[in-house]
Formats: sequence, structure tokens, C-alpha cells
Amino acid sequence: MNEITERMEMPGEHMQKVFGAQDAYVKKLEKDFHVRVVDRNGSVSINGEEENVHRVRNILDQLTEISRRGNEIEEQSVDYAIEMGKEQKEDVLTQIDGDVICHTTNGKPIKPKTLGQKQYVDAIRKNMIVFGIGPAGTGKTYLAMAMAITAFKNDEVGRIILTRPAIEAGEKLGFLPGDLQSKVDPYLRPLYDALYQIMGAESFLKNMEKGLIEVAPLAYMRGRTLDNAYIILDEAQNTTPAQMKMFLTRIGFGSKVVVTGDTSQKDLPADAKSGLDVASKVLAKIDDIAFCNLTSRDVVRHPLVQKIVKAYEDYEAKEKYHARSARPVGRR
Repeated sequence: MNEITERMEMPGEHMQKVFGAQDAYVKKLEKDFHVRVVDRNGSVSINGEEENVHRVRNILDQLTEISRRGNEIEEQSVDYAIEMGKEQKEDVLTQIDGDVICHTTNGKPIKPKTLGQKQYVDAIRKNMIVFGIGPAGTGKTYLAMAMAITAFKNDEVGRIILTRPAIEAGEKLGFLPGDLQSKVDPYLRPLYDALYQIMGAESFLKNMEKGLIEVAPLAYMRGRTLDNAYIILDEAQNTTPAQMKMFLTRIGFGSKVVVTGDTSQKDLPADAKSGLDVASKVLAKIDDIAFCNLTSRDVVRHPLVQKIVKAYEDYEAKEKYHARSARPVGRR
């Protein structure tokens, strides 16, 4: 084993961000790559096996560059950089960090944070219809919303239409006061929340009053033709095949569509097929339609959420394997 020591200069104002509170980020690097990182008056010393030292140096260089761009260093970014470093994928963070979609009302930049998210955003730019499929926390809806608002502000589309199936909007919610819109609003709340954060409540309400932004349950889409619009269908795993076909055939000229869903969280009856599953098979080979499959690696919520999603993915994979193994030989 060839051990080396490598030194790099890091300005003090960036070192505090890169090292993290109580050196938490550096401790992660030391643990995962079996190196020792020491700060000596603005000069950072990395000691360990040669290959690991080079990987840690690359990660620290990327984090420093992100700090120079005025960004805060988040734990998720450090964890992702470590994961990419182990796979010998260099400069990933600095590449995806440069793709700013828009800014929130507070001035915070919205951009992809993983390679999967970057591929998803690029697919939305290039294709008329994009399916974003993946677990909770991967930014499927939020990034699609940011892309829609950016297109709307740039006059690339005339309106934004956000929809999702409200599968409980029938008799089970019949006892609630108000009209149908009041009954299904809880299902649409995540869409409202994203709009408020990115666009601002005042701008959103003004455009909604003009009919330029519409948030509605999927049932309201029937019988319409949607031209010159940015249309997002959220929670698509809860559509039936007939609903999905109905929605996709509403698309008119000058429109762009993003369909998001998590196939592991279906609320349909056990014997019902998901419109998202069927669409994945039926439309896979059609030009100008892209399917982006995000995974637990693309989760950008609390690091614990990523571990939870990964644990469930592993569990479900084992269950499917055991179910196939238990089938009688020769039986179809």
C-alpha cells in the first residue's frame, strides 16, 4: 500500500463551508476514504493511500469551487460527491452546479443536484413529453415546476396547467363541506406549495385569476385540447390506463408535458393497473417521448430519507426475487 501526503491551498472563508460544522464533512471523507485531513493555517494536508488521497483532493476542489460560486455546502452534496468519488466520476458536482433553472422568490437558485436530476432536466428541454419516474424526494415535481415557470416567464408557453388524480374525491370525501374543488384541494396542495415558493403567492394568484395558471384534478382535463401550455401530471402512478390515455391525448400544438410518478407508492385498488406502468410499456419507443428513472441516489431530502428509500428498494427487490423463485416450474 503506497501512502502519500498531498497539500492544497484553501482560503479560510471557503474552508469553513467545506469542512462543515465541527468538521463534520471532512470527518465523512476521512471515514469513507480512510485518509487523514488536517488544516494547517490555510493549507490542507491529505494523508493516506495514493488513490484515495487523489479522490479526496478532487472532492475538496469541487466543494471549494461551489463555495466560490456563492453556494452553501449541503450534507447531501458531500454525500453525493463521496458516492461519485468511489465510482471514480470526477468533477460531477461542478458540472451539474452550473445548470441554474431559475431562482425562488428568496433568490435561492434552483438546479439539479445529481446526475439523474441533470439528465431529467435535459430530457425536459429536448423532448415534448417526459416521464419522470422515481421515489419520493428525487425532485421530480419540483424541477418540472421550475422548468414550467421558467418557460412561462420566457413566453415560451402561454399558460401552465398542473394536475393530479384525486382518487379519493368521490364518495369517501362526500361528507366534507364545500364544492368539488374544496374537496380535492388537499390533493393539490403540494403543487400550490411549489408554486408559492418559486413564483411567489402574489404573482401566482394574479396569473391564476387570469386563467394563465390552472391547478385542477385530472378529471377536469376530459374533453379539452391544451395548446401552447406547459402541462404537469403529478402522482401519475394513481391514474388508470384510461385516464392516462385521456390525458396524453389532450395535448395540442406548442405544448410540453411532464408526467411524474412513484411506482412504489400506488393508492389504486390492488387489482387495478396503473396508467403509468402501462404507458411505460406502450410509449417506450416513440420519438420525442423520454423516460427518466430516478433512484434513491437522486434523493435530495434529508440523508436519512435516502437511506429509507434504499432500504425499501432492497426489500422489494428481495420480495420479487422470492416470489419468482416460489413459482412452480413449468407453470405460466
